[in-house]
Amino acid sequence: MSESVSVRFHAYVRGRVQGVGFRYFTLDAAHTLGLTGWVRNLRDGRVEVIAEGALEDLNRLLAVLRRGPVSGEVTDVDYEFTEAKGEFMGFRVGYTN
Repeated sequence: MSESVSVRFHAYVRGRVQGVGFRYFTLDAAHTLGLTGWVRNLRDGRVEVIAEGALEDLNRLLAVLRRGPVSGEVTDVDYEFTEAKGEFMGFRVGYTN
């Protein structure tokens, strides 16, 4: 079996995504998928996510972000894939920026 190449995923999620448990919903999904990185609220009402891991797992996270928790409503997810930097240990909820 070949080893997966690690990739970085950077996303901004729009909609009713603050005050609905979205960060912890994302944290749980990232832990389940074995991803590293962080999720945080932004002052403009979006949620920002940076995650690293196998491309297949990051695509699974993207599907989760597009769906969101039942208490929220996602209207848009802007994202890009880039080269992983390997700077994270685990996945965490970050401070609002």
